[in-house]
Amino acid sequence: MKTLIIHPKDRTTDFLSVFYQNIPDKVVISGGYSKDEVREMIKDFDRVIMCGHGTPNGLMSVGQFKSSWGFIIDETFVDVLSEKTENIFIWCNADKFVRKHNLKGFFSGMFISEVGESEYCGVPSPQDIVTESNDTFSNILSKYINDNVSVIHKKVTKEYGKFSETNPIGYYNNNRLYLTQ
Repeated sequence: MKTLIIHPKDRTTDFLSVFYQNIPDKVVISGGYSKDEVREMIKDFDRVIMCGHGTPNGLMSVGQFKSSWGFIIDETFVDVLSEKTENIFIWCNADKFVRKHNLKGFFSGMFISEVGESEYCGVPSPQDIVTESNDTFSNILSKYINDNVSVIHKKVTKEYGKFSETNPIGYYNNNRLYLTQ
């Protein structure tokens, strides 16, 4: 399966790169392209993985992509993304984007990956607890990333769910991992 990974370069989401390291036949883009170029690239891949910082309006470009007006993935990509069923959307509130546009795949809701977010979400936690959750999530997802999204959802929520019994950030995040097919 040919996989395109869109992960805007940002040190605060570097931990996510662990989960896609062992994907064969992949292309990773972290910046430098225009939205039109990314849109055309998506058409040539079976699976698109989008991760980093985001909002209900899409995946933020964090200044890494040309003329993206704040987002590298937004509603202008719905038509090309809707042609694929094995997408992965990992950013804060990706669930609102995916559901609004009836997209398919494995995706996150609000996902705590920073101490400030833990406070905002009512789960105040020190950096070591947040880091442990981030690293555990990425390591678990890396084990199943070459499976289909149904298997990914089932295995990740089960294994990360077990971890979340002792980590409040993991508990919060695991309850916000979804699948649409």
